[in-house]
Amino acid sequence: MNRLLWIPLLILGLMASHCYAQNCSGHVFSNNARFAACNNLPVLNSFLHWTYHSGNHTVDIAYRQTNVAASTWVAWALNLVGTKMPGVQCLVAVPNAAGGFRAYTSPVSGYSTQLAQGNLSFGVPRLSVQSANQEVVIFATLVLPANRTSFTTVWQRGPFSGNTPGIHAMTNANKQSIQIVNFATGQTTAGGTGVTSVMRRRNIHGVLNAISWGILMPIGAMIARYVKVIPSADPAWFYLHAACQSSGYVIGVAGWGTGLKLGSESKGITFKTHRCIGIILFCLATIQLTALFLRPKKDHKYRPQWKYFHTIVGYTTIALSITNVYKGFDALGREDNWKKAYTGVIIALGVVAVLLEAFTWYIVLKRKKSEDKRNTSYEGNRHNPSTV
Repeated sequence: MNRLLWIPLLILGLMASHCYAQNCSGHVFSNNARFAACNNLPVLNSFLHWTYHSGNHTVDIAYRQTNVAASTWVAWALNLVGTKMPGVQCLVAVPNAAGGFRAYTSPVSGYSTQLAQGNLSFGVPRLSVQSANQEVVIFATLVLPANRTSFTTVWQRGPFSGNTPGIHAMTNANKQSIQIVNFATGQTTAGGTGVTSVMRRRNIHGVLNAISWGILMPIGAMIARYVKVIPSADPAWFYLHAACQSSGYVIGVAGWGTGLKLGSESKGITFKTHRCIGIILFCLATIQLTALFLRPKKDHKYRPQWKYFHTIVGYTTIALSITNVYKGFDALGREDNWKKAYTGVIIALGVVAVLLEAFTWYIVLKRKKSEDKRNTSYEGNRHNPSTV
């Protein structure tokens, strides 16, 4: 009977020791560092300790990961502009030749990265790493934006071979290593499900540009290309074309403006190709809109040159628009479903364009055949005039 009483006590003891071992608040650092708050991260045997200094908007952090196998890199990161991997600013620890670890910073702009060393978008005046007994601890001081205390945090680990960090595994634990942390209040949101104001503006930026540059502009070009061949549609087709292009331009400028604002708020995080194409698009679209008001009359001697120029600039704008929408999806880090949905829209527009192209050629050839018949009839009547 006495032995039976020891069983629940033993179980309680094991549970208590397990809870203690997993509780970050009881951890003692070898360098006697102390922190005001900590969080037991849900996956990858990780813990985050920090002290936030509101006076100078800095935070001292210690990211700790246990059960780290040999030849493994570990990393912890902040994302100032989103809630996923693209845009993260990493603190990385990799094995060194002495058997320990070295720490460095690495900005990551997309899903494909080798964690190359580089400066972050915010200051890191202090960075060090300690390792012992399969535990790696990254210590750092971060200079945060003055008007924010809540950020998306990401942490990972992966293989290290040939002096290069390899791609981390894609287990559920690796996919779930995202959490929003408020360094001032200590509040956390597991899984990065929260939507920050910056992310909301990025979503608005993406929607505005996808609708304007990626959809309205191609539709406007299709109106000019195909509707105008219908005799009864003149001049209605031009006003419809101008309205569609002008609406796309206005919405596109709004999206372009939000992009500039996001860029100014995300120093050190740049999507150069996406940004450069966006600037070129704005310039080309402005030229196109101006050209609508400077269109020569049909009998003007410069009308053919204007038409050629307007067509070339228009098709260039559309090609760059569609390209940049996909670049934007990559920058947002969206799932493939977003790309598939937009691709479906483009394919649908392409199918409509092919059908309208065939219809246009049918009308043009039919009209030409009719004109040839009239010309033949006229020539025959001219050479063989009928008599009354």
